[in-house]
Amino acid sequence: MTDPKTTAAQRHARTLTAGQRILIRRLADRAAAWVRAGRRDDLDGLAAILGCALRLVLLTAGAYGVWLLVRRWPGVLWAAVPVWCWAAVRALPKGARIAEEKPEPGSPSSPDLVYDATLDWIHQQIAQRNGVHLSDLLSHAQAHGMFTDLDVPNFRATLERWHIPVRQQLKVGGRNRPGIHRDDLPPRPAPGVSPGSAQEPLPTRSTAA
Repeated sequence: MTDPKTTAAQRHARTLTAGQRILIRRLADRAAAWVRAGRRDDLDGLAAILGCALRLVLLTAGAYGVWLLVRRWPGVLWAAVPVWCWAAVRALPKGARIAEEKPEPGSPSSPDLVYDATLDWIHQQIAQRNGVHLSDLLSHAQAHGMFTDLDVPNFRATLERWHIPVRQQLKVGGRNRPGIHRDDLPPRPAPGVSPGSAQEPLPTRSTAA
């Protein structure tokens, strides 16, 4: 069961943290792609990567310029921080955004039931192994019609928002990939709570937050 002391502010903070991780990853990927696009395939050697080097210098200069701006006029943070938070929430998958209204305890979308059902589902997929890879967990869910609009990074952000710990590297079946280790999970919920009964695990509708 989730901690009853968990407040709405804490749930919103988890949502914001997950969104920021996705946003930073996207920005870093776009920046890296933009730098790589500066390479000239029609040239060889150092001349071929001069464009990449120039773009990297421009990015560094831009970051330094932003730092100088904030240092000189810290008041710009009053505008920048809300914009950043808005962008972080927008970066979340639609189903991972937290609802503004908390469901009644024990209702079909109660966070406690969702959390317990998710833990039970993960324990089922781990079975007697030491853990399960996120890619395998997501494939199982999508085979049953869940999380069909999520990829592994967004699926990971959804799990972490629910305080389900994910290891960057987990060895299962001789392969090292991001996954969930059985020792990191709370005890399995009481019998009777399963994805197929009271609740689907981590439903992608915002009413489940």
